[in-house]
Amino acid sequence: MSTSAIEVRDVVKRYGDFTAVDRVSIDVPRGAIYGLLGPNGAGKSTLIRMMLRIMLPDEGTIRVLNKDVAALDVDRIGYLPEERGLYKKMKVGDVLVFFAEIKGVARADAHRRAGEWLERMGLLDRAARPVEELSKGMQQKVQFIATVIHEPELLILDEPFSGLDPVNSNILKDIILDFHRRGHTVVFSTHMMDQVEKLCEHICLINKGRVVLSGTLAAVKKQYGHNGVSLRFNGDASFLKSLPDVASFQDHGNELFLRLRDGADSGRVLEAARGRLEILRFEVAEPSVHDIFIERVSES
Repeated sequence: MSTSAIEVRDVVKRYGDFTAVDRVSIDVPRGAIYGLLGPNGAGKSTLIRMMLRIMLPDEGTIRVLNKDVAALDVDRIGYLPEERGLYKKMKVGDVLVFFAEIKGVARADAHRRAGEWLERMGLLDRAARPVEELSKGMQQKVQFIATVIHEPELLILDEPFSGLDPVNSNILKDIILDFHRRGHTVVFSTHMMDQVEKLCEHICLINKGRVVLSGTLAAVKKQYGHNGVSLRFNGDASFLKSLPDVASFQDHGNELFLRLRDGADSGRVLEAARGRLEILRFEVAEPSVHDIFIERVSES
């Protein structure tokens, strides 16, 4: 059996003259939490839809859970689409039982699981309410329950934290980690880089339909962490980007991340900053996923 939950090899998908996915190859290890990243229009959702056999590639091959995607057993997968799809006139509990049953869960077990999940997500008192009466965040939680109620071996989540407040985002994060601890594979696409930092062991960055960066999070950070400097300050630090020692400049308001050139001296940067800024913190640091994302997308 392959050690990969998903294997994508040289996959191409075109829409007329536009190539949405261009020779993409990735491996998602079994049991991993894998972050699929990229700006809007990069090709992430198209790639996910091909993994799920919603559409087939024009070229290349995809294997999911050790089977060619054409023979995919969808009951082994839980998919949370970016565009949510609940039956809004149905009662919350009935919707969840319905989704469980179409994934092969017996009715009595589906009712039990629905009750347990609603209690876990703080929605048990909404079980008899129509979906349309719930807030956007509550509907998002119901959609997530519908995705996982059949205990899928592979979870594919497209923007799972969209519409959730920090408390509910944390609840969702804990559930994803629980699935991971029990050996399930999780792939998620998100623009929330802080969640990538907290959750992902492996990441892949796609831009303009092509893979521009992939690997373990630790290896990627090591690659981009050479001569990194984090600077918190008061004042106008825009002059730092023109210093000869500075290779890239990520401005977060009153905090910067600078990547220095090979052989550069961070001491020279500190002295230049001291001359014109009030320095609150200056330290050698690894880049955040956000910094890496911005730099690579800008380059490509």
